[in-house]
Amino acid sequence: MRKLLLAILITLAGWNIMAQTTGDQTEGTISYVTSQSVYVKFTNTEGIEPGDTLFMNIDGQTKPALRVNNVSSISAVCAPLLQRTFKTDEKVVANLKLLPLPVIEPTETEPQEVVIEGPDSLVSAETEEEKLFEENIRGRIRVASYSNFSNTDAPFNQRMRYTFSLNANHINDSRVSVESYLSFIHSNLRWNEIQDDIFNGLKIYNLAVTYDFNQSTRAVFGRKINPRMSNIGAIDGLQFEKKFGNFSAGAIAGSRPDYINYGYNFDLLQYGVYFGHDQSGNNGRTQSTVSFMEQTNKGNTDRRFLYFQHSNALVKNVYFFGSAEMDLYKKVDGQATSTFDLTNLYLMLRYRPVRQLSLTASYSARNNIVYYETFKSFIDRLLETETLQGWRFQINYRPIKYLALGVSGGYRFRKTDPNPSRNLYAYASYTRLPGINASVTASVTILETGYLSGRIYSLRLNRDIIPGKLFGGISYRLVDYQYINYEIAIDQHMADVNLTWKILKKLSMGMNWEGTFESPRTFNRLYANLNYRF
Repeated sequence: MRKLLLAILITLAGWNIMAQTTGDQTEGTISYVTSQSVYVKFTNTEGIEPGDTLFMNIDGQTKPALRVNNVSSISAVCAPLLQRTFKTDEKVVANLKLLPLPVIEPTETEPQEVVIEGPDSLVSAETEEEKLFEENIRGRIRVASYSNFSNTDAPFNQRMRYTFSLNANHINDSRVSVESYLSFIHSNLRWNEIQDDIFNGLKIYNLAVTYDFNQSTRAVFGRKINPRMSNIGAIDGLQFEKKFGNFSAGAIAGSRPDYINYGYNFDLLQYGVYFGHDQSGNNGRTQSTVSFMEQTNKGNTDRRFLYFQHSNALVKNVYFFGSAEMDLYKKVDGQATSTFDLTNLYLMLRYRPVRQLSLTASYSARNNIVYYETFKSFIDRLLETETLQGWRFQINYRPIKYLALGVSGGYRFRKTDPNPSRNLYAYASYTRLPGINASVTASVTILETGYLSGRIYSLRLNRDIIPGKLFGGISYRLVDYQYINYEIAIDQHMADVNLTWKILKKLSMGMNWEGTFESPRTFNRLYANLNYRF
């Protein structure tokens, strides 16, 4: 009788435990996704606790997808359990507990759950989004001097270059970011050009303000190259982009930099739109962009074209990149017509069968870019130019530790060229030469063009002189050029010495001297720079 009673009690206890761990289901919706967390919104989170598992219906099967880290009254912060891309508005399911389970005190070796203090244990999606806008400011100031002097009648020439770059992301933890890259160049022989036009020396490559409305919407104002439309160069004006999961759309309205001095020219108005798609796979990312641009000059169409760009690493150890431009507008002899002409094509494929070996091949077909209003004075000559086609191959191999070998070759041709252009470059580099602990690189370059053939032999040695403080290198090159049409041969001996001194953690100085000895002439180039990072 005692045994029967014990069996009944055990059975009832088992039913009681099952009743505590199973129950009704409640459905939630993914409201926000970051690189670390997935946020799920519910009608209420009663019965959901940290450590619980949330489930998703994937390919007709219910699978554990998220682990709850923190909960509030209507939402939960979760960590992903699956190697997949989570999207907003996807549905998840939680199994609610009808009765609370007994609390088990953790042992000394068990990890303690981190509890966020405050009236609500959840850092909301909005609060976490604000935290993602963390200030990160970095930049660089560089002053450089380029001096040229020789034993000829050529005057001494010194060119100064000052550059300032800044990336101030989310200033004061706000949604505002500022970036810039400015350069000012002047020469002791051509200062009058700066006096005539400041933009002959001042070059603004990047100067823009970005405002992030949220993690999927942003606007940029100023001068900036759009990475999805980098082929058109810098854009002066307004850029807007919105992401919809893996898809994105953007619009551009502004002008092009001046084609003479790279200053601002609001006669060169332009506008366009683009659509993109990004997705992550097991082997890498795939990205596609298609865009339309209309570029004008004083209100008249200068160029109208489509641009397509695609890259992917979907196949293991294989990376592909391709881009194409199609012109949609033509104006010849004052007659404007619509067209669909392939202007530029570039394809690149890289394959890494093993970690030590990399194979790369690329093909390009380029025509002159024609701006029908800007280039109207010599447009006929541009239209007559034939397509320039080119192939390039590259192999890099590391047979043993510290040793790297490489070969690359190129081939370019037009039908009207007297001879195609060919080049071949091969190198061998050993990073830790025994005895002196230096890096040594030997290389040879072979050139053949329509007007010359040549050979360049080079040997370079680099090493730390004072580890972490002073770095130096020397090199020697022998240049042998033969000009085909003039039967002139040039032999040059070139020497190079360079030093880099890390003065402070963020302050460094570099010096480089290069001498070219071409009997009876000697040319010297001296380069010095001072860099400060912040």
